[in-house]
Amino acid sequence: MLINYDFADLETFLAVMDTGSFHLAAEQIHLSQPAVTRRIRKLEAALDSQLFERTTRQVKPTLAAKRLYARAEALLADAEETALAMRDETLRYAHQRNAVVTVAAVPTVIACWLAPALAVYRVEGHRARVRLLDLAANEVAEAVAQGEADFGLCAMPAQEPGTRFQPLFDDPLMAVVPAGHPLAESSSLSWAALAGHELILAARGTGNRLLIDDAMARARMEVAWSYEARRTTTALDLVRAGLGIAVLPRTALGRAGADGVCVRPISGPDILRPMGVLTRTGVTLQSAAEQLLAHVISGAERVAPAIRHVAPEPPD
Repeated sequence: MLINYDFADLETFLAVMDTGSFHLAAEQIHLSQPAVTRRIRKLEAALDSQLFERTTRQVKPTLAAKRLYARAEALLADAEETALAMRDETLRYAHQRNAVVTVAAVPTVIACWLAPALAVYRVEGHRARVRLLDLAANEVAEAVAQGEADFGLCAMPAQEPGTRFQPLFDDPLMAVVPAGHPLAESSSLSWAALAGHELILAARGTGNRLLIDDAMARARMEVAWSYEARRTTTALDLVRAGLGIAVLPRTALGRAGADGVCVRPISGPDILRPMGVLTRTGVTLQSAAEQLLAHVISGAERVAPAIRHVAPEPPD
């Protein structure tokens, strides 16, 4: 395959993406606007894809441009890292400030899993910039498969071609009950005990809902819901308002649950979502991404005990 573009074309592309303007991009990289236009047209011709929809009012990136963005940054970062390392071995840490690591993750694991790993990563002196893509589980899988993210943190997704899922811990689904609700007096709950109460479930088609529906089908049980919510934060708001009982993953509820609610384990059946890291097969990560991934994997050993819920004794 003939590669008919160079790093200057990619730098120009990133400048247009960052500024949203051919004129501002020209000022940023000290070129004339016609020169910027020529480089973008050259890149579009080489990739056989339109990158921007241009009108008199705005420059709008196409889907192709959005997919190219992370890869272009990674290519330029790797090139700069190689150049600096060849010049002076002592720069191997300093040049990391210009590397970019893209991590796709379901929002529920960012606070309890990804953030602590990032903190350790920084303490050890790594200075790569980290772009976070907080997405639904199927979107995390798609971002990794398409190369938009270096790796992903999610529940076990439907298998995407060219990806590998490494399970690291189980995240139980819990009942989140309004403080003062009669069921809050129980140390644990069963699905049968939830029958007849207003239930708040994840929206149909989401990973958590698929887990619930599959478990209920296997147990030959039916669960009647009153509210569906796509986001965990929305479900928690409904619980705090006293509108019902939500079924949510333990990782979404912090180290000791959430204010104004009581968190209880659910049995009969227990529902666990296997959490882990998703990577592309046959792809070698850049050094900065590989080092962050190592911290994420080792940090999973601390997540499981942190999310293990021990329900309080019911009040007298």
